[in-house]
Amino acid sequence: MTLSNGSYTASSLLRSAIATNQFVITAEVMPPKGGNPSHMIDMAKTLQGRVHGVNITDGSRAVLRMSSLASAVLLKQAGIEPICQMTCRDRNRIALQADLMGANALGIHNVLALTGDPVKAGDHPKARSVFDLESVRLLRTIGVLNQGIDLNDKPLPDGPLDIFAGAAIDPQCKSWSGLTKRFERKVEAGAQFFQSQLISDFDCLEKFMTEVATPAQKPILAGIFLLKSAKNAAFLNRNVPGVHIPDDIINRLAKAESPLQEGIAIAAEQIKLAQTLCQGVHIMAIRREDLIPEILDRAGIAPVYGKQVANNGANKMVPSHQDLAMV
Repeated sequence: MTLSNGSYTASSLLRSAIATNQFVITAEVMPPKGGNPSHMIDMAKTLQGRVHGVNITDGSRAVLRMSSLASAVLLKQAGIEPICQMTCRDRNRIALQADLMGANALGIHNVLALTGDPVKAGDHPKARSVFDLESVRLLRTIGVLNQGIDLNDKPLPDGPLDIFAGAAIDPQCKSWSGLTKRFERKVEAGAQFFQSQLISDFDCLEKFMTEVATPAQKPILAGIFLLKSAKNAAFLNRNVPGVHIPDDIINRLAKAESPLQEGIAIAAEQIKLAQTLCQGVHIMAIRREDLIPEILDRAGIAPVYGKQVANNGANKMVPSHQDLAMV
């Protein structure tokens, strides 16, 4: 597909699903802490056919891990559509623009623009933060690069980019006015989709959708977290700002014969709730990404496409019933 400015638009499962108002499923995978990406790739492969895109975190919680861009390229080579998270904490505007150009050239077109967690929260507290830009200005940067212009208002002689930009949102933010203004600024700056933080209060999500998000007509993907035990839930309450897992959920996990299976059931129930409120979900199952297909099955979510088979060295999708209905 060719844009009006002459640039090429890459084929994208995520972009197509959003454009056709499908219920969008994304999931999150962490890059390796070291040089061997095999576990990351194995976990991501369990999601093939079940999600529209796989997020690769970029120094989440300011903890050192492999480059999100390099990891995204590895997933793309394995036949998985990546969403490359890009934070402003560690790069100035020159480096951010350079990485966006590199991502575009390497076929990485989905980018989630983030400000980034403070370095003191991570494993290198003596590192120096950059924060030359923040998420809204990064979204605007993507917008001008897509128009073939850099941040100095100079034309890009080698062509515009084609980056599909997303942003983060927290519908449970205590400051309603702050939440509304931040969302509106991100929409104005060019965000095409939003992935939320972990949702535990679906009344808050409903209020956000009704009063703020729906009029903007941008897809919101509710953050669904796999809770593995009552201890895991209590840890999140203590250590993750803005997260409050209700006592009734913690009690369910504590009383369960198999806390992990109860966590899967809770996540599936939350996906069903999200289906009535927004256009998708973003699933986080840290270190147990292989359980996401089971969660989706229990929520009654059909595969987004059939199995992939080799076709002369290329990936070819075998349509599912859902795909055939759309042909």
